[in-house]
Amino acid sequence: MPRQNMNPERAPAGVLQVGRAIGANIAVARRRRRLTQAALAARAGITRVTLARVEAGHPGTGLGAYLAVLWALGLDRDVTAVANPGTDREGATLEAARLGRRVRPARRLDDDF
Repeated sequence: MPRQNMNPERAPAGVLQVGRAIGANIAVARRRRRLTQAALAARAGITRVTLARVEAGHPGTGLGAYLAVLWALGLDRDVTAVANPGTDREGATLEAARLGRRVRPARRLDDDF
């Protein structure tokens, strides 16, 4: 199946909303550090146009670009908390529901006949 980039016309509304929020947060972090888009893009190893797409929350921008920008801003340590299995209550509940229960005798059987 050919790869399809996600564009704003096909992206779910929730994806667009989260993307815009993350992009806005990145833009605020850049401004607080008094960095231009060109300077931050150079630090992150991406183009200024790609950084502008990150800050706009464009859904077709690759995850690598977001991670590079977060790393360049020093905000990458919190990224590992995203989709952490330890905090995924719904996934843990579904997994527990699928697991079978072991059936064991109520008491130990002896070998006396």
